[in-house]
Amino acid sequence: MPIYCDESGGTSAGAMVFAGVAIEAEAADRLLARFKQVTAARGEMKGSRISLVERGLFFELLERFGGRAIVAQLPAKQVPGVPGEKDRDLKAYAALLEEVVEAWLPETAGCADVIIDDGRYDAATLALVRQDIAALLGTCGRARLEDSRRSAGVQIADVIANSVFNLAVVSERAERIRRILAPFMANGVVRLKTLG
Repeated sequence: MPIYCDESGGTSAGAMVFAGVAIEAEAADRLLARFKQVTAARGEMKGSRISLVERGLFFELLERFGGRAIVAQLPAKQVPGVPGEKDRDLKAYAALLEEVVEAWLPETAGCADVIIDDGRYDAATLALVRQDIAALLGTCGRARLEDSRRSAGVQIADVIANSVFNLAVVSERAERIRRILAPFMANGVVRLKTLG
């Protein structure tokens, strides 16, 4: 089972959120195509760029195409270390990614294909993160990096992570997004975990 991963926010943004989305690659492509057909959107689908109405459509499509998400969040004030400390953001990122992958493993019989957005850190740093996840997966699964512009699944993870980030920092759109998410959290399409 593919698990597509992306994050939103950071230690300097009030919270960091990480989404892991289980959805078959073909279903992810169909979801993205349908979203673009209805909204006339072009280019990469990003949570920071879509309207509230488009976000509502997105979550309806996520359920329709069989996607499910586990989202881990870490308020900045609970990130270990001193604010401004070198690698503090990276440590939070790695902890959240590991939390999400570990949460999915029992549901994938311990055998997952983890696809991680390659855009947050430099290639060498992300290669180390990928190795850590590959070690966690063992011999059955694998972990790889992918450019979000070429991955519908990573774009889906971006929208989900951004949605929960808005809730975590109580943005001006948080209450509307909470209402959009409520039925999908109630039926288990989106599950939240808080670290710290």
